[in-house]
Amino acid sequence: MKLLIISHTEHYQTAEGTIVGWGPTVTEINHLTKVFDEITHVAMLHRGEAPPSALPYTSPNIKFVALPPLGGQSLSAKMQLLTQAPKVLRTVSRELKQADYFQFRAPTGIGVYLMPYLTWFAKTKGWYKYAGNWNQKHAPVGYAIQRWLLKQQQRPVTINGQWPNQPKQCITFENPCLTDAELTLGETLAKTKVFSEKLNLCYVGRLETPKGVGRIIEALKLLPQALKQRIGTVHLVGDGPERPNFEAEAKKAGVDITFHGYLPRKAVFEIYKASHVFVMPTTASEGFPKAIAEAMNFGCVPVVSSVSAIGQYITHGVTGICLLTPTAQGLATQLEQVLGMESSALSAMLARQRELVTRFGFTHYNTRIKNAILSQFESNV
Repeated sequence: MKLLIISHTEHYQTAEGTIVGWGPTVTEINHLTKVFDEITHVAMLHRGEAPPSALPYTSPNIKFVALPPLGGQSLSAKMQLLTQAPKVLRTVSRELKQADYFQFRAPTGIGVYLMPYLTWFAKTKGWYKYAGNWNQKHAPVGYAIQRWLLKQQQRPVTINGQWPNQPKQCITFENPCLTDAELTLGETLAKTKVFSEKLNLCYVGRLETPKGVGRIIEALKLLPQALKQRIGTVHLVGDGPERPNFEAEAKKAGVDITFHGYLPRKAVFEIYKASHVFVMPTTASEGFPKAIAEAMNFGCVPVVSSVSAIGQYITHGVTGICLLTPTAQGLATQLEQVLGMESSALSAMLARQRELVTRFGFTHYNTRIKNAILSQFESNV
């Protein structure tokens, strides 16, 4: 079976000529070779140096086909999105002829014209993967259009979470991020993690206000001095234009806050292993951030906001702490609760996470692709 994947995933070419792409997506595609014999990924090739999070494809049966780097908020970027449309459509049309199935990953700028093309003109069987907030009330116009189009067409659509009046073609799916070996290792670590000493906190993601980085720092400032002494190190992994401002504010927090920048996947996992609490008081448009599942796998108690599908997975007081109102004061209050918990209570919370965590494994994802997606196509033959 041949699969064509179409996305806006950023790719780069290394000095040695190797194509590398955004790590989480590339890893997911590498594991899809257990389902499909050949995979072609049509995505965007950027100039410049690849970030540490970028990874190569691991199979010769995966082919990368480059699109020009498109997208952005400026008027020129939006104009380029349209002027490059013929080239994008020609490339996708050519690759579709050689595929048995396609997967289109949305939302993305090119989706505004590719989604109608795939829906109305493509005869190839396929499905859409909507990775954003399916229930976002004030989505950007382009995203809202794509979500509306997905509700009107009949091909399967995988989405985060389960929602009222969910169209029958929309299937609740978890985004995979963990191998079988990582799940096994995580289960062992979670059982042996010690909460009786100082607790390390971590955050992984873009360093920006909507993701809650500023709220994390402000909440730490609000903690009583006795609880600040309960904290070991606060690890902030990621980068962004606001980082210098966050670094300046972090110096006033009264706790050890370390900014790591972007890290390779293995280094991020080492941060999870050394941490006890994962914090993400986001107000951004989220599906379900993979970082939450990864952190839980390696024994971190999540303290996160109830945005999009997050609250459907993290049960407050059972598998983690879920903030209904992600303010600095609200976060500080919940951190006080976690930092004051008995070690046995935190360990019990980790034990209750395991069933949830396994649903974010690549094996589970591949099984669902076969049973919930490909089986539909076979039954319609």
